[in-house]
Amino acid sequence: MHFLWPHNLWWMLVLPLLPAAYLWLLRRRARPALGLPSPGVVRPPADRVWRQHLPPALILAALALLALSLARPAAPVTLPWAKSTIWLAMDISRSMRVRDVQPTRMVAAQEAAKAFLAEVPRHVEVGLVTFAGTAQVAQAATLDRAAVAQAIDAIQMQFGTAIGNGLVLCLAELFPDHGIDLEQMIFGAHRAAGSGSGARSLEERAKPARKDRKEIKPVPPGSYDAAAIILLTDGRRATGVDTFEAAKMAADRGVRVYVIGLGTPDGHLSMGEGMAFYLQLDEATLRQVATMTGGEYHHAASAEALRSVYLNLGSRIEVARRETELTALVALAAVALLMAGAGLSVMWFARVA
Repeated sequence: MHFLWPHNLWWMLVLPLLPAAYLWLLRRRARPALGLPSPGVVRPPADRVWRQHLPPALILAALALLALSLARPAAPVTLPWAKSTIWLAMDISRSMRVRDVQPTRMVAAQEAAKAFLAEVPRHVEVGLVTFAGTAQVAQAATLDRAAVAQAIDAIQMQFGTAIGNGLVLCLAELFPDHGIDLEQMIFGAHRAAGSGSGARSLEERAKPARKDRKEIKPVPPGSYDAAAIILLTDGRRATGVDTFEAAKMAADRGVRVYVIGLGTPDGHLSMGEGMAFYLQLDEATLRQVATMTGGEYHHAASAEALRSVYLNLGSRIEVARRETELTALVALAAVALLMAGAGLSVMWFARVA
């Protein structure tokens, strides 16, 4: 716990004076009783002593909480009603047909992803981005697990591997007000050159002007606890946005990227299509992506290992833990104690404390 206004903690120094004042009042009341023939006449029964002191104790505790609330306490708190999101970024390139992971990499990935959905806390939204040569939102973030599972089953493999595109599209969905435009990042330079020579088509001219990307102040990697990205890929970047550029965008926004490398080292040789280099798992790059963003890298060489990684991530990732000001809760507790103390005092002694 920390305090937004720590200078107000000086009020806590007044608290020790309150018990001292209470003891002084008790002694003052006791002096007249000494002049009576029998002090036992005014001495309360032993079983009622705690009643005498309980209401003032509750009121003192309430005042202590009120003094604490003046400093505006805050702490990381898991809020079940807070919006939290996990984006699955899945590689759907044709290399996912390789059978080094049985029955194929794609089928293993689909089954593991659906098992993962059952492990994610129910209050966390899950979205699906698929990427090959291009990237698209296959399912917007939702609490409807059946909708996400249906989108996973509907995956169709395509050519190319644009890992950076998948990450950037996830970020664009997480931060719609940041002006992240994947199409502009890929084709912006070419369009700028074309517009100078009058080469823009009528369709392009009719499109509204794109919103400039918002300049953001970088935050510590992994510090954004409201969301995370799980990236699954079996190859290396062949096109699209540079993978490290996309990873830096995620790191600057504090979004963790958990990377799963799928496949065996020689699995690509079974394709026999003369593209072995692009079918190899680029573990060095993927590890760097995880390191840059404060996430983790996992290598899954089998369907069971892939499922295990997904299930472990589903039970471990906490994206709902956020820095929350507790002033209102502390003040509410103080009011409850104050009312309890005053109520008991009126009920037992027909007076307040």
